Amino acid sequence: MAKATKSKTAAKGTAKKSAAAENLSKELKGLIPKLDEEGLAFLVKQAHVHLYNMQVDALNQTIIKDAQRKDANASKTKKTITVKTGRNDGFSDIKISETGSGYHLLCNNQWIAFTTGEVTSMVKIAFGEGTELEVKGRLYNWLARERSDLLNAAGIADKFDDKLKTLISLLKKNFKLKK
Repeated sequence: MAKATKSKTAAKGTAKKSAAAENLSKELKGLIPKLDEEGLAFLVKQAHVHLYNMQVDALNQTIIKDAQRKDANASKTKKTITVKTGRNDGFSDIKISETGSGYHLLCNNQWIAFTTGEVTSMVKIAFGEGTELEVKGRLYNWLARERSDLLNAAGIADKFDDKLKTLISLLKKNFKLKK
């Protein structure tokens, strides 16, 4: 009898979510004819960003769960947890994805996915000519154009932010340019 109650409650929760999603969908469909091309392009871009962020959140949850499983089996649980959960301001690690098709960059204890092309572009900028500020400016401009989600996740407001310096340093430490 308890199972039947749980199923009905779960079904009601799903129905509420579906009804809310349906109402929002109807509202959005009603607004579409009123928008100009620029407004529609903005909504499409935001939808892509939101879908990407949902994928990143799912990946981060998988990484956290995997780390928790490993911590449970480790003999030095306290040390590992302290290191992994300590606040890290900036960029501290980069690793190739399991499939080898891209990279994951650790920023403020959050793994952010990048394609190989995106990492290649950032490495080229990092090794580029000019003063430190010029390189930071070029990297900031590229991120603002191509990956503003990283600027938001890292809390980088402008080209003067020292977190860009740690990103450049991490890229230079882990990659070399072929001549």
